[in-house]
Amino acid sequence: MEQSKEERLDSNETLNLFLAGVERRAFRMARLATSDDDEALDLVQDAMLAFVSRYAGKPDGEWAPLFHRTLQNRIVDWHRHSSVRNRFRVWFGGREEDNNGSDPLENVADQSLPDPAASLQRRQLGTAIESAVSRLPLRQRQAFLLRAWEGLDTAQTAFAMGCSEGSVKTHYSRAVHTLRDLLEEFAS
Repeated sequence: MEQSKEERLDSNETLNLFLAGVERRAFRMARLATSDDDEALDLVQDAMLAFVSRYAGKPDGEWAPLFHRTLQNRIVDWHRHSSVRNRFRVWFGGREEDNNGSDPLENVADQSLPDPAASLQRRQLGTAIESAVSRLPLRQRQAFLLRAWEGLDTAQTAFAMGCSEGSVKTHYSRAVHTLRDLLEEFAS
């Protein structure tokens, strides 16, 4: 049964809205994993292209875990490839480039800043959270971001990470405990 032109347009619009909705958070996830804006952007774009080519025809209720699995696979592949590249750099006397770039999302104006002191406190907390999350081991970071940030349930997270639900629970629990310890000074 072939889709009508209107159904294809609605489907494409829904897909575009989905991708626009996950784009910024996916970039943050990739940036936390790579510590490099350009690499993160490449990973997100690659994940989006792969997702669209493979899963655009799936029901939109299944898109979130499928997209995040695609993104997480790209991140894991990036880590594998970068460890190999780093070994070659060490062998040949090279060193990793310094990351002098800034976060483009920090340049977006926040229209809801009523109090400069509260704004500073939120910024410090945000920076501390980002730093703490980036210090987590890869699998713990993946589980935490997918569960807490993306709101995926345990089964969806397990699917996205390519592991069992028990592993997700373990990684998530360890991540939460580590983050609590690292962010203890911000506890009220």
